[in-house]
Amino acid sequence: MSKMLPLREAQQKTLAASASVSGIGLHSGLPVTATLCPAPANHGLVFLRKDLGTRMAAHWRQAVESPLCTTLVDGSGEKIATIEHLLSALSALGVDNLLVELDGPEVPALDGSSERYVALIDEVGLEEQAAPRRAIEILEEVTVSEPGRSASLEPAARFELAFDIDFPDPAIGRQRWQGAVSEDLYRDEIARARTFGMLAEVEAMRRHGLGRGGSLENAVVVDSGKILNPGGLRYADEFVRHKVLDAIGDLALAGGPIIGRFVGEKAGHALTLRLLKSLFASPEAWRWVTLQEPLVASGAAHLSARAAAQRA
Repeated sequence: MSKMLPLREAQQKTLAASASVSGIGLHSGLPVTATLCPAPANHGLVFLRKDLGTRMAAHWRQAVESPLCTTLVDGSGEKIATIEHLLSALSALGVDNLLVELDGPEVPALDGSSERYVALIDEVGLEEQAAPRRAIEILEEVTVSEPGRSASLEPAARFELAFDIDFPDPAIGRQRWQGAVSEDLYRDEIARARTFGMLAEVEAMRRHGLGRGGSLENAVVVDSGKILNPGGLRYADEFVRHKVLDAIGDLALAGGPIIGRFVGEKAGHALTLRLLKSLFASPEAWRWVTLQEPLVASGAAHLSARAAAQRA
């Protein structure tokens, strides 16, 4: 029988140093630089629009439903859009506290995945902070739905995710992904999955102010059963994997990691936001817990499945 390692409270983390990246906004088409800056314990994930001097917390209370991306808005109506890919990388790599400075209205799209954000975090590394890491444990199932779509959170011993999509274009069709989401799995199976769209919808999107920065450099484009990108797909089921990437980012708006199972059936950003609102409107369906991890001499320990329950 293997010896069980002693446990300690998992500690919050931030970046060890600042890091910047520049690119084009997927929907605005505007150039933007994002600078990821270390932040103190219990700060959370916060965006700062340097061009306006306004701050917006990456939290469901400050998010609004918007087409094709996740958007924050402040009291004066100013917005920060397309935050989901960056939030996905931060969530998967365990970054709790960060100030993201932007000089424009949208986070850079980069290649349409979260791979370069993962690389940026790796480049500077993480710093452990003197505050315990807490998570949101799902106690009862919560579901939201609309015709043909649904999203739910249900109890589980760890963070798990299942997603189904079904598109009429034969290049996509029906795809399903499910699994327990760990940092290693995210790096290997999710981070490189790119956003996607249909060529036939591009003109209509741009008329509505969307997709103005989209190209084959930052999105998979599909046209009547064909993948137009010269390099093809990164995964055979890249489409559903990107939806998983998006869901991880959107769930980061909960304000902490989730211990539970998310199930999405053709769900999108708006439905996931409604799910979080429904969850936090049901105090009996969740609770805060303090995470624990194995006490090891060196190296980055993975979070244990055990958690010490602690009411907020």
